[in-house]
Amino acid sequence: MKKKALITGITGQDGSYLAEFLLKKGYVVHGIKRKSSTFNTNRIDHIYKDFHTKSNFFLHYGDLADSNSIVNVLNKVKPHEIYNLGAQSHVGHSFEIPEYTSEVTGLGTLRVLEAMRFLNLKKTKFYQASTSELFGEKPNKANSFDENSLMIPKSPYGVSKLYSYFITKIYREAYGFYACNGILFNHESPRRGETFVTRKITMFFAKRILGSKEILYLGNLNAKRDWGHAKDYVEMQWKILQQLRPDDYVIATGKTTSVREFVNECCKYLKLKIIWVGSGLNEKAYIVNGKKKELIIKIDKKYYRPLEIDYLKGNPKKALRKLKYKLKHDLKDLVRDMIDSDLKLYKKKINEKN
Repeated sequence: MKKKALITGITGQDGSYLAEFLLKKGYVVHGIKRKSSTFNTNRIDHIYKDFHTKSNFFLHYGDLADSNSIVNVLNKVKPHEIYNLGAQSHVGHSFEIPEYTSEVTGLGTLRVLEAMRFLNLKKTKFYQASTSELFGEKPNKANSFDENSLMIPKSPYGVSKLYSYFITKIYREAYGFYACNGILFNHESPRRGETFVTRKITMFFAKRILGSKEILYLGNLNAKRDWGHAKDYVEMQWKILQQLRPDDYVIATGKTTSVREFVNECCKYLKLKIIWVGSGLNEKAYIVNGKKKELIIKIDKKYYRPLEIDYLKGNPKKALRKLKYKLKHDLKDLVRDMIDSDLKLYKKKINEKN
């Protein structure tokens, strides 16, 4: 009998890659998506087939803010594995919609766990997508965060994820659930949401190469993040649920890159010469071509968070050792994948207009 997996957040970056990965593994994959008046399935359209045709991929309407819908889907599917990836996942936006963020990102996890308990799904394995935003800014002596680091979140999103992290541990210890947390540091891909900084940058340069003269506005250029590739992290999420005993793992690269350095890496790939002038809110970036200098980047303070976290680096030693995994992608691979994909996207849009 084929294994059945249920994914919340199936239409997101990680959900779409995980669905692809599990289908290749021979799983029957079920996904929960919110009812919407507009189509939001572009990341999974290539694997979704009409329900009238034979398929191992199924979508169900549900909402992490609605207990009944969660219970109904779990009762119908009775999955072997649940991957709870659904959330309001934009840190900056969580300051603007803190109540909704808490409702979905925090209590949504409880609703899934309670549905499992109510339906007596004792053999179902549960994976909770956690985040580096749990930690705040006090790394250990090794200058990185691991599974034992102090957690002091600095955003409504981080606090919501902290609740999800601990409620997962509590259900594991109190009820004997096979329930795990994957504490994932920043991970990007061509499917990253367009409001996230890495995708904003790669989209900007793709349009720039194709003739756009717009200026890119960024926030804290000094923010350092541990950026990995979503494809690596999705495979490790699956591996977490294949272990003999449930546990929690930090998933990261162990390397940091600032926003400014990410921009530089994009320019290096595209063979563009960039110079930075000024500091703080007055810092600007120019592309230099011979004697010509063209402004491309300015700072806008509205992109600063009310509480900034300048440094996040993970220590993935436990995960890499216990999951027997070696990262397949580095930052250069990530930048290349994202820019190439965005170039293809905007070339297609230009052709459609013509």
